[in-house]
Amino acid sequence: MMNVQQNATMASEYSNEVQTQPIEHRFNPYTDNGGTILGIAGEDFAVLAGDTRHTSGYNINSRYEPKVFSVGDNMLLSANGFAGDAQQLVKEFGRELKWYHFDHNRKLATSSAARLIQHLLYGKRFFPYYVHTILAGLDADGKGSIYSFDPVGSYEREQCRAGGAAASLIMPFLDNQVNFKNQMDPESNGTKKKELRYLSLEEVLQLVRDAFTSATERHIEVGDGLEILIVTKDGVTTKYYPLKRD
Repeated sequence: MMNVQQNATMASEYSNEVQTQPIEHRFNPYTDNGGTILGIAGEDFAVLAGDTRHTSGYNINSRYEPKVFSVGDNMLLSANGFAGDAQQLVKEFGRELKWYHFDHNRKLATSSAARLIQHLLYGKRFFPYYVHTILAGLDADGKGSIYSFDPVGSYEREQCRAGGAAASLIMPFLDNQVNFKNQMDPESNGTKKKELRYLSLEEVLQLVRDAFTSATERHIEVGDGLEILIVTKDGVTTKYYPLKRD
């Protein structure tokens, strides 16, 4: 049996392992559920697309979790990031849209909807919605419009925007193929930039499919299915394409 002196010696050897500071327990209310969204504006249409994979780390929770919604008044809305916040934001926007119809008895313009989303996001700035938000619709002249938002409400109208897990992979591709950045006119022998133009709907759909197909090869949080919603003056149509499931 160990004597008192041996016990004291062992206690002194392990004393530096004793926790002397209070243990801080933390709760993180946010998580990233993966997925990617993408919006492109055309001359008389707008496209908003998203994959259908829902993840938590390396786990796939669902292979079909839509991220793009037709919210009424010929507008599309997508919020990607923390799925709980995304669902709440879409639900809150839908509720405010119903109140607008009740009070004014007319459709909400896309530019006004963008300002409404800004107020919803800014109102939660001290505990923000953990999402990247994109709104798509037609402006007063019937041209496609895409609005992108950060989590606290800053927003701008753009020709194209990607958000979510694979945004860093897709956005450079869109800058080149939609905004024609670093593209030169072939007939100018590399001395003149290629002139900007609106892409046709067929070109946009092919670009969206190529972007997501490429992203699934490099990002584990993107995959399973691709939903593309298209808004025109005639309404909203939906297209679905399968993506990699591994």
